Amino acid sequence: MKYKLFLALICLLAVVLSLAVPAVEEGRTPRYHQHIDASEKVEDRPGSGEFSTHLPLVKIETGGVEIPGKAIVDNHRKILGHTTAANGDETITAHMDIVDHENTYNHAGDEPTMSSEIDIHVRGNSSRAFDKSSYSIRLIDEKGERHPLPLLGMDAHHEWALYGPYLDKTLMRNYMWYNIGGEIMDYAPNVRFCEVILNGEYQGVYVLVEKVSAGKNGARLDLTADAKKNSFNGYLLQLNGNRAPASGNSADQFTFYAKRSHYQLDIVFPGRNSLIPEMKNAISKDFSNFEKALYSYDYDNVKFGYPAHIDIESFIDYFLINEVTCNYDAGWLSTFIYKDMSGKFRMCLWDMNSVCDNYQEQIVNIADFQMQHCLWYVMLFKDEDFVDAVVDRYWKLRQTYLSLDYLNQYIDDTVAYLGPAIQRNYEKWGDTFQEAEDLLTPTERNPRNYEQAIQQMKDFLVQRAQWMDDNIDVLRQYSAESKVKKFNENAN
Repeated sequence: MKYKLFLALICLLAVVLSLAVPAVEEGRTPRYHQHIDASEKVEDRPGSGEFSTHLPLVKIETGGVEIPGKAIVDNHRKILGHTTAANGDETITAHMDIVDHENTYNHAGDEPTMSSEIDIHVRGNSSRAFDKSSYSIRLIDEKGERHPLPLLGMDAHHEWALYGPYLDKTLMRNYMWYNIGGEIMDYAPNVRFCEVILNGEYQGVYVLVEKVSAGKNGARLDLTADAKKNSFNGYLLQLNGNRAPASGNSADQFTFYAKRSHYQLDIVFPGRNSLIPEMKNAISKDFSNFEKALYSYDYDNVKFGYPAHIDIESFIDYFLINEVTCNYDAGWLSTFIYKDMSGKFRMCLWDMNSVCDNYQEQIVNIADFQMQHCLWYVMLFKDEDFVDAVVDRYWKLRQTYLSLDYLNQYIDDTVAYLGPAIQRNYEKWGDTFQEAEDLLTPTERNPRNYEQAIQQMKDFLVQRAQWMDDNIDVLRQYSAESKVKKFNENAN
């Protein structure tokens, strides 16, 4: 009898583990989670007094020149503009070394395992005013031309974001949600924790992030362009509310609903050097065809409506991840939509540092859905089949990557992996826990230590998951026949 009981317990444990660690879908490359997959390292020179870390070490030297792009603020913290280089340029050239040994700690004086010249500037919007800066980095060679390299095990590319968590006291929101998003969706930016030394001074824990873009040999998004042959396979657009276009390649003249709603669409890929007028024209017509189909009486027709243009699961997963985390910049700010070799539009996660009730100016309402009102989604949610698919997908993800067991374990394991790097980071930036430095309003939202920051995020996820479990079916109201009758007249 005791052996049967033991066997039953083993089977139960296997079931629990299968839920806690979801299986990789067949045909997909396993996602690299640094806190799980990084090799264990040993300190080979203890007591040397030299800075050392188990995390990859990024060292940047500017020759004492200030990195441009820092916010210029008034006495009320209002951003008036941004700094530039002495010659008026938006970037400066610097040198970057990376020390990332496979099995031993990384020391400040070690020979670099990778080096490159870089163009660098401070990146972000409101975050440009933070004491701890984030940076946009472009790898270049001795001629100043792009120099793709495989940083920290990620695919070779020349464009990177070096994100410095400051508003996010957990240090992990971008790391965690890009990785979980990468398990759920076809693509989300790859990320790696590291520690940064700038001009010999320790800067704390950072996250090296792939920028959303395309690259050679299938790096990042599967998009290609050839200006000489006037050909491209797929493209990438960025939606940014009423802000100025990121690259100057505005696509607004061909959008319908976006333009009417005062959004700006920017063509990110093909980039400025490859985007000849003929390509821009072709992208114009193609994206216009999608919007015309979506905002039409035939919007849900399999042949003529949105199903012919989008990867439906991608739009559903994007909606659910951003709703679970209450990421309400998504769908109008920092929103990426791309069309790859498959011929269907897909969504891509970006900018997750304010998720889980971490917006500076306001408390998010966990008892609410918002993204169904966003551009494109306002029409998708008029289709009962789409809403049914959203609800079904939600319950499947709640058993795996969006289960509280999985999320809490992910948080705890990431904290354990960061280990002493957390203390080092807050020895540098610990003042941010003081009331005088509060970034969130009202002031009681601000954690006073790292443990409180972690607990706040966990508490949010518990409350949000419970509310969504109880109310996910409420989304069906947006496809009620009486509400959308006029859109269904010619659907068949």
